[in-house]
Amino acid sequence: MSAYPRLLRTISTAAVGLMIAFAATANPPKVVKKVPPEFPNEAAKKGISTGVIKAKVNIDADGKVSSVEILEAEPKRVFDRAVTSALMEWKYEAPGEKTSVEVKLVFKNED
Repeated sequence: MSAYPRLLRTISTAAVGLMIAFAATANPPKVVKKVPPEFPNEAAKKGISTGVIKAKVNIDADGKVSSVEILEAEPKRVFDRAVTSALMEWKYEAPGEKTSVEVKLVFKNED
């Protein structure tokens, strides 16, 4: 992780506890719309109750997410689709130029 400041936020839903950490430039764009990823049914069926995903979110000048790249995942390929789908729905304040942030999502099934 870089030496830049990190901003931690927590999102909870009925089935999933989720921690999100941001690492970016000194002044990362502010999230104005956040969609939490759903805990995959396949993970629950396989007895997987926790996971960590680190993703790079590429943001257009207007604040829309243009792409998501999974950088690290534990366990591998279990939460990737849910994370990518949710992060593509996020919206940021318009940074005025293309930028990216790294987002770390921690899943915990609370059922």
